[in-house]
Amino acid sequence: MTQTPELELTIGPPAHGGHCVARHEGRVIFVRHALPGEVVKARLTEYDDDARFWRADATEVVQASTDRVNHPWPLADAALAGMRGTRPVGGAEFGHIGLAAQRRLKADIFTEQLARLGKIDRRITVEAVPDESPDGLGWRTRVGFAVDPDGHLAMHEHRSTTLVPVADMPLAVPAINALALWERDFSGVDGVEVAAGSGDEEPLVLLRSTQDPPGRALRALAEEIPGASVAVLNPDTGSVLRLRGRTWVREVVGGHTFRVTGEGFWQIHRSAPRVLTEAVLEGLQPASGERVADLYAGAGLFTAALAERVGQTGSVLSVEGSPAASRDARRNLHGRDHVDIVQGKVEKVLRERRPHLDAVVLDPPRAGAGRETVRAIAGTGAKAVVYVSCDPASFARDVAYFAAAGWGLDSLRVFDLYPHTHHMESVAVLRPL
Repeated sequence: MTQTPELELTIGPPAHGGHCVARHEGRVIFVRHALPGEVVKARLTEYDDDARFWRADATEVVQASTDRVNHPWPLADAALAGMRGTRPVGGAEFGHIGLAAQRRLKADIFTEQLARLGKIDRRITVEAVPDESPDGLGWRTRVGFAVDPDGHLAMHEHRSTTLVPVADMPLAVPAINALALWERDFSGVDGVEVAAGSGDEEPLVLLRSTQDPPGRALRALAEEIPGASVAVLNPDTGSVLRLRGRTWVREVVGGHTFRVTGEGFWQIHRSAPRVLTEAVLEGLQPASGERVADLYAGAGLFTAALAERVGQTGSVLSVEGSPAASRDARRNLHGRDHVDIVQGKVEKVLRERRPHLDAVVLDPPRAGAGRETVRAIAGTGAKAVVYVSCDPASFARDVAYFAAAGWGLDSLRVFDLYPHTHHMESVAVLRPL
């Protein structure tokens, strides 16, 4: 077997995507698990001769940054993975960095993306969540696992199909780790997803399987998982079958109760629903009688808060593309006659309905809203848009589309809702100039 090439590199600035930039003989190398200013030995993971850039994992630190700390999760630690002869799993690529330094790096990345893609020169700060744990662990309320050929829960090595068995998940809330699912045999299951709601109910374990109907082995497995509801999701048909307990979890935010099915969308940080709802309402300041839209509305988190603020004399158009999430929203907003819940593509709904609006909440998926949706929003007559984003690159591109339509960026807050990862969440207010 040919040994994987290893280089000694001096690490440059951070880049969007969870890595830093280094150069070797004029070639750009994106290096994970390093810090700016460090000198590291890095194992190349993608290095075709004709590639525009290479990728690498830092496996040994020659000169360390003062911001480097011990990684809280051995499976995601590049140095320990190298000693095992494997690569680190994804999901905690900033774990080797102190939390304050993580936020500084994220601020640098967001600032650069906004300047380069959005053509806006504005220095960004990243806010810590007020009730964040001191170690940045125990915040994930949703976790997904693969299953290896031996039936063990596993995760993928970064950018790889190789599976690594797991025996804990330090980023997950205690209710998920308490299930000790890694002690079970999941043979015959394609994947496992776990959701822990903010209500008092037990977590939901969702087994992905194309067995239809589920066989005796899956039904027996459900009985072997104490303290959890268990359901089967058929990825081919989208159907969910209850094996024990419920097929949903309960979430409580700002006095509103939400039912979120296993395959439905919900913010994964335990504090994100509250933090983002408060930021959206502060930015938009919706008033009684106004006409607002909640686009990419999911299970109705922002829709419920908006409906309460505008009251019966106002209206809320709630649009979501996912059929499962839209069904959740219909249940969660049942009885609110001034809320119109529509399932469909956002740009198509806006183009066909041509609503006249006072304000818009926009919370698109990671790919962003896109030019067509931005143009449709600009044509609604809205005087403000609150844009919630989980990706600085797509956000910055959409800001440029808004600028082309005559809108400007009024205010921007960025939250560190994903400690130990490169991800962040932003809430911006845009207004027509």
